[in-house]
Amino acid sequence: MTRTVCLLTIALALRLSARELPPLPAGLAAYVLEPAPETTSPLLKKGDRLAICGDSITEQKLYSVLLETYLTACLPELEITCRQYGWSGEQAAGFLQRMENDVLRFKPTIATTCYGMNDFRYVPYDEAIAAEFRKNQTAVIDAFQEIGCRVVLGSSGIIDSVPNWVKSAKGTQQDLNLALSRFRNIGVEVARAENVAFADLYRPMLLADHAAKKQHGPDFKVSGKDGVHPGWAGQLIMAYGFFKGLGVDGDLGAVTYDEATGKATAANGHKVLATEDGKITLRSTRLPFCPGPGATDKDDSIRAGLALVPFDDELNRFMFRMESPRAANYTVTWGDHTRTYTAGQLVHGINLAKDFDNNPLLPAFQKIRDAVSQKQAYETRQIKTLAHGPEGAADLDATFALTEKARAPLSKAVLDARQAAEHVLTVAAAR
Repeated sequence: MTRTVCLLTIALALRLSARELPPLPAGLAAYVLEPAPETTSPLLKKGDRLAICGDSITEQKLYSVLLETYLTACLPELEITCRQYGWSGEQAAGFLQRMENDVLRFKPTIATTCYGMNDFRYVPYDEAIAAEFRKNQTAVIDAFQEIGCRVVLGSSGIIDSVPNWVKSAKGTQQDLNLALSRFRNIGVEVARAENVAFADLYRPMLLADHAAKKQHGPDFKVSGKDGVHPGWAGQLIMAYGFFKGLGVDGDLGAVTYDEATGKATAANGHKVLATEDGKITLRSTRLPFCPGPGATDKDDSIRAGLALVPFDDELNRFMFRMESPRAANYTVTWGDHTRTYTAGQLVHGINLAKDFDNNPLLPAFQKIRDAVSQKQAYETRQIKTLAHGPEGAADLDATFALTEKARAPLSKAVLDARQAAEHVLTVAAAR
């Protein structure tokens, strides 16, 4: 794909005029966030090779694992493969220097980037530093587009405290977050100028952190206990931002049961195998996003992140609807868990993925997530330890040839984990 075709592809997926954002809460009045380009149709294509690029927050292999697991489990028909390229302490300039050898050699067709946290150098906004960041972000995009690779430019997130381990850090927490907000706005400007998609991580993390501290107190830190590296809650919010930038629509399937006929139908990756007296046996090739149970008030919990952004409503819809109900209330049992709904709620539709945090598809989802985690762990070793170590210095091409052989079974394990799952959904009139 040529650079021109790549630009046209991105342009078709972006709304030309950015959506106006709701005003920030009064406590965040100091922050000025420019409207960002909105991705209005899916950027992902069948067979895409996704490069997930960034600094130590990416190297944590948390949001990157969530991205790859979702794409593998929830959208298996796209057959997307991923590689994680996080590098601790990295700035966009550093990535630019290594991307030819580390990333472009694998011919990615789409890439996400996440820089800015180290680039702003943990000081109040500095125009010269910002100009360097703008130049390097633009150069990274240009390098990707030269090989026809689509780009989703991710902003940095926020900080939750001034990191005491950064000896050169200056200013207050707000000073630094205001600087990061301006770097986020530079990302918006670069995305517009380069006609690429934009993933806003900063705004949802800022809002979530503000809301979480009101709900759970000051110890809840969306950007992590060290102020910079998010736990699972913040990483889920980052994944949310990237999926919005990628234009994922979140329709992961539906099941409909007609009580009058006793028949059920399913769509979008799900098939009804049998229906008897409200007991619906299903086979699913698509899985909903299933992180499992967890605390909603702990910043190291994915469930806490799900409570702070509309991930389930916008990106994780596995709907159950009922037609011709005869009773006023019903129980819905999925796996070992039962919930009660009104007939009106079921006619309107309930989101099974949102309402049942411990559902029978969780083991199948977790199997994929475990395989992804193991593969991504090796990808860090492949790049940082071996390709950039004495082995790579001796013979870089031979090192990559050997490490690709070691990575191959880990990649295959991810694909092998992607199996159809059978499960049962039961609806009955409540007594």
